[in-house]
Amino acid sequence: MKNFVKNYIGKGKKIEGLEIIKINFKIEDLVKFSHKYKDEDYISIEIAKLKSPDQFGHDYTAYVNRLEETKTIETVKLKSAPRKKRNA
Repeated sequence: MKNFVKNYIGKGKKIEGLEIIKINFKIEDLVKFSHKYKDEDYISIEIAKLKSPDQFGHDYTAYVNRLEETKTIETVKLKSAPRKKRNA
């Protein structure tokens, strides 16, 4: 089954007195999520406000939302639960 998975790539802060949010990214993280459209390379990111600032005062997070194959909950439960042995 395919689900959207958020891949977090950075955090940032609103610049005081301006309507600007500054976020720093590692280039290697951005390149992993690039995609082609009409022979051009793009990176699509989403910026969201955090419910509360983190320990460094970041108010915003950036992520790439991708459609990825994921295991269903039932499959994970079957594989993770060891079977009990019966005593004869």
